[in-house]
Amino acid sequence: MEDAPKLGQPRVAVTVALGLLLAAVPILLLSSSWGSLLEPLTIVLAVGAAGSVLWPSDLEGTIDISAAFVCFMLAVAFVGPLGAFLIAVVAELVTWAVRRYRKPALAINLAATAIPSLLAALLYGELVGTVREGEIADLGVLALVTIGFLAVNFVIVRSLVVVLDGGSLREALRPPRAILFSLALTVALIVSIAGVFAQYGIAAGVFLVLILVAFSYMSRKALLARQRTGQYAALSWGVLSALVRSLDRRDSRTARHSAAVAAFARDIAIECGMDEDAELAHTAGLLHDIGRFALPDRVMERQGTLTEDDWDAIRLHPELGADLLQDLGLYGPVAQIVRSHHERIDGRGYPDRLKGDEIAQVARIVAVAEVYDTLTAHDTYRDRMTSFQAITELRRVAGRQLDERFVEALVSLLSGRGMDYRHADAADFDSELKIAERIQDSISTDAIPGSGLG
Repeated sequence: MEDAPKLGQPRVAVTVALGLLLAAVPILLLSSSWGSLLEPLTIVLAVGAAGSVLWPSDLEGTIDISAAFVCFMLAVAFVGPLGAFLIAVVAELVTWAVRRYRKPALAINLAATAIPSLLAALLYGELVGTVREGEIADLGVLALVTIGFLAVNFVIVRSLVVVLDGGSLREALRPPRAILFSLALTVALIVSIAGVFAQYGIAAGVFLVLILVAFSYMSRKALLARQRTGQYAALSWGVLSALVRSLDRRDSRTARHSAAVAAFARDIAIECGMDEDAELAHTAGLLHDIGRFALPDRVMERQGTLTEDDWDAIRLHPELGADLLQDLGLYGPVAQIVRSHHERIDGRGYPDRLKGDEIAQVARIVAVAEVYDTLTAHDTYRDRMTSFQAITELRRVAGRQLDERFVEALVSLLSGRGMDYRHADAADFDSELKIAERIQDSISTDAIPGSGLG
């Protein structure tokens, strides 16, 4: 049984959203707080909420603590149901007037902010009563009401978005990561500001709202920059993975070899207690041979005896790969590792003849991983060695070609492991790459549910 429609149903989403808003009309007509609409605080909160949402964020998949939300919650505690509802409506209408996003999303946003504001104000009024300037708010009740607002907002937004655009309701209603931290931060912020206002009056409230509007603007700018960085990273990974796949079509061992080197390099780093470098080692392992795309097919396929010119071309691939990564901008550290993964401890490697500690540690790790996989893989271009024979060979060249510390770390890592791991025959490029997970992790900013659609 499906938990959501496969295709979006915009009319249904808009009908539900408008139905929620119309259901609020009788409650608003019976409201006793009409006089509060002309109070200075109501005007300040309306202006603050509208002003804080003027700057577009367009942050797909992100949620932030906005000044508008703070204004909504202050209205809940200090203005009453009608004021809280109308402030939310004004804020969303101003946002739509400036940004002109699609109308179905406007209906959802109106319902997702105005309805929780109304319900929260009604609940707070029943439990405490509307708090006036100079009175002490019941901050414990306000904290609970804030959580309730966020929960209702989250359910309305996520559910109606599924109806609007299609998708899985189960996935949409899955709480963001770090939700407890986000809730605690939001509740603490709301309670603190409400306490300041109740103690010091409207002047303090105006000052705090202005600060939050400025903070909202700056944080949205920062998050937008982060999202753009993530989008650029996603594009870069797409280009790089396509290059590796094209290499694999020319030389069937490339993708498997890249995946194996990535896994071995990551595990060696962890074995050496270099957890902070494990992801860097993994990424560099995936991309260490990216420069081979420039090699002639005859060299890639090892057809016949290689000439000195062929070897010169092969020795260029670390530089070519590093230049490519450097041009993409986001992969500076990886580029240096790719450039150095054929350097030798004794200084006889290429392209820069670095020696010893002049070679980055992660580059030395990738070198060990690459040599080991080349010796033991079923698709190697040379006679295949057993894991024991390869370890013997690695130890023989340790201190001259390879870093002895990382050779011994690999030996320790292989101890007690099965043949599938030792020979990496099942290494899979797609499972190692996991582009979507990498990029999602890099731009994820799980924070507080907001009105959400643009």
